[in-house]
Amino acid sequence: MNGAEALMRTFVDAGTDVCFMNPGTSEMHFVAALDRVPEMRGVLTLFEGVATGAADGYGRIAGRPAVALLHLGPGLGNGIANLHNARRARTPLVTVVGEHATFHQRFDAPLQSDIAALAGPVSGWVRTVAGVAGVGADTADAIAAARGGCVATLIVPADVSWSEGAAVAPLPPAPAPSTVDADRVAAAAKALRSSRAALLLGGAALREPGLLAAARAAAVTGARVLGETFPARLERGAGLPPLERIAYLPELAAQQLGGLETIVLAGAKAPVTFFGYPDTPSQPAPPGCEILAFAAPGEDVVGALAALAAEVGAGGRVDLAPVALAPAARPEAPTGRLDAGSFAAAVAATLPEDTIVVDEANTSGVGVPAATAGAPRHDLLALTGGSIGQGPPVAVGAAVAAPGRPVLNLQADGSALYTLQAWWTQAREGLDVTTVVLNNRSYAILHYELSRVGAAGDGDRARAMLNLTDPVPDHVSLARGMGLPAERAQTADDLVRLLRQAYAEPGPHLIEAVL
Repeated sequence: MNGAEALMRTFVDAGTDVCFMNPGTSEMHFVAALDRVPEMRGVLTLFEGVATGAADGYGRIAGRPAVALLHLGPGLGNGIANLHNARRARTPLVTVVGEHATFHQRFDAPLQSDIAALAGPVSGWVRTVAGVAGVGADTADAIAAARGGCVATLIVPADVSWSEGAAVAPLPPAPAPSTVDADRVAAAAKALRSSRAALLLGGAALREPGLLAAARAAAVTGARVLGETFPARLERGAGLPPLERIAYLPELAAQQLGGLETIVLAGAKAPVTFFGYPDTPSQPAPPGCEILAFAAPGEDVVGALAALAAEVGAGGRVDLAPVALAPAARPEAPTGRLDAGSFAAAVAATLPEDTIVVDEANTSGVGVPAATAGAPRHDLLALTGGSIGQGPPVAVGAAVAAPGRPVLNLQADGSALYTLQAWWTQAREGLDVTTVVLNNRSYAILHYELSRVGAAGDGDRARAMLNLTDPVPDHVSLARGMGLPAERAQTADDLVRLLRQAYAEPGPHLIEAVL
């Protein structure tokens, strides 16, 4: 068995059976191995950033790693932006990067680069396979590392892939997540009881068990419950406690957190502004507010919240701590002018049960969280690392991970152009993804940021760098060129009709919503 086949078989034996790929010469033996390991599903992407983003979306929904197969250092470089988002999401993901044959590396061929150095900033684990005898064990170690909630990068020289003598390796047993000790539970309970406090939830705490435990603890103590600005995966909708997420804009976040004496972190990091602004604190919490590290990402956050609820007297019985749950409610289907408000209402009025919403709507999606609070249950996947171009590929991965669930990608027009190659993969794989491109013909957020950072001037030359005009990109034509059925919505009535039509028909669809 050669190294490439042993690697593939080690993956599928461990339940990692999807590979999003954009291969080159150094990865041809992995491509050939797909015929000998039919259990591995290969999904071709036209750009490495689509492969890495799709693996991120898959891992967030499946809860187990996918593989992103990339070509040498430049291929990894093209995929780094979405690996950055995956790292911030703590997504289980294995990146396999082909390398030149070991005997060829000393000649500094045109594609030679320091792959490990490129991988380091976005990976929690990096290893170069030293020889064919170790490829199975190295692959198993990569899977085990990724399952711990990180990007694991395995660099495989081409001669390791084609050499015979490799063997499949078993996966080491997964360690249980570390528990939060009684002292930390007691300290968090004391903080919730004795101060103006908030529980800040992230990671695994944003699923139903964590949300309910946090809501019970807050109901008894009077604390507030907040969520991360951009969660990796958040369960939302009717029957769940509504969650207020920390605002993106620093002044709004400061208002939300004003008056708090303690912020108790449960699977989240301390809040920080996305950028540094003149005369604006980088931490929006009020001066003197204590940041209490209760349950760290990667620990048993849900178990810790259950213990905290019990410690404050809420326990597991709902009647001990009645919590407010979002009632089933939808706005009426909007009519008339299409703007940010009617867009949010259209999404909420038509959203199917159990949808996966991939949200990269950015400025135009500001009204969607409130409008969909009482919509049917759905999962929200957000832009965790702020590196735009996440939406279309993450939608690919989510759809592959959950073929029975509809996927809705709410997509800003500027960032859609970073990874529109994902639409081709959606068409090729017949994925049930509905994309709504919000076309306001600009990088709208940057119009705000231009003045917020104190940049001088707002003239025609500066605005030209932020506007998507002359020409305006035609997303309908672009999508059709990638094989997607696509239509344009000029009014709210159009958008409602096209959303309902897309949900009723299997396969991918794109709607360009002109705001």
